[in-house]
Amino acid sequence: MRPPAAPERTPRALLRLHNLKVDMPPGGGACFPGADLWRWQYFEDTACPPAVVIPLDDSTAWRLYPHHRRVYDKLFVCESQDIPCGPHGVMPDRFPVFSKPIMNLPGMGAGGHTLASAAESEARFAPGYMWMSLLTGRHISTDVALADGRPRWWRHAEGKSLPAGMFDYWTVFARPMPRVEAYCGAWIRRHLRGFTGMVNFETIGRAIIEVHLRMADQWVDLNGPGWLDSVIALYSSGRWRFHDRRQTGYSVVLFGPHGLRYSIDSDAVSALRARPGVSSVQITFDVRKPPELHAMPPGGFRLAIVNCWNLAAGRAVRERLRRLFTAVNPNGEVSPSPPLPGARLET
Repeated sequence: MRPPAAPERTPRALLRLHNLKVDMPPGGGACFPGADLWRWQYFEDTACPPAVVIPLDDSTAWRLYPHHRRVYDKLFVCESQDIPCGPHGVMPDRFPVFSKPIMNLPGMGAGGHTLASAAESEARFAPGYMWMSLLTGRHISTDVALADGRPRWWRHAEGKSLPAGMFDYWTVFARPMPRVEAYCGAWIRRHLRGFTGMVNFETIGRAIIEVHLRMADQWVDLNGPGWLDSVIALYSSGRWRFHDRRQTGYSVVLFGPHGLRYSIDSDAVSALRARPGVSSVQITFDVRKPPELHAMPPGGFRLAIVNCWNLAAGRAVRERLRRLFTAVNPNGEVSPSPPLPGARLET
């Protein structure tokens, strides 16, 4: 069977699909370079002074902050914490270890995998890759607002992981995490002295595995009204002022298999955004680009994210989205309701 016409490819339907009034300026415009099309809904109506630049991806941050680029070198991040590590070609003393690119600005956990033995390490040698101790514990994403190197605001989220770099959902906590803040705060004092802006840390068991000189923009809406205006003020004036009235939220993720082209009706997505307990829905790919040009984890192709205040509501919307997606394989055959890779969805 040949695929049906994709209604979301018309300009007006594309805007509805991504909850936009007008199309995103190229690359996110001058103020928010690196913005993804599916997250522009959070930035579209925000006033930003001329000459203020707030990076939303690591490629932009790399260009903006040449004196702090070493944070993107994951060997440096490990060595700065005395975590055993080395480039491929240097054999670990013990196994298992975790292997990943030394530098990976597009993110999404691309190329990450476990090495169980010396034989596997030799067989999977790859230039530009490194190994590090296989860490265990909670996987936390932490945003911190820095003013002249001093933390002014923290927010933590914990991911419930699926295999091969995917996540089932993230819990965006209202409560603080004093131990994570103390550990990351000490690292900031040593390595980000004088920096002003948003920084994102990823930690496992409190050890830092990644540092990003930008915010986590997946759940901007869950930080509450006025938060983005405070971010703009931080970059424009160097001061942080935010009346924080946070509540716990959730960011629920839907993946499908790689190798397919996906389509979904934009009006159906708009209706799901209006459900109680839902804050936003992101359709996390651009239908105008080939799937292989999107940065995705090895385990699956990310289709959608549901940000919500009620986890059950978010899961229900995710399952509804899964049933609404149509997948087309390279032969042009249509397969509705693509199966989920990794673990089964809980509803």
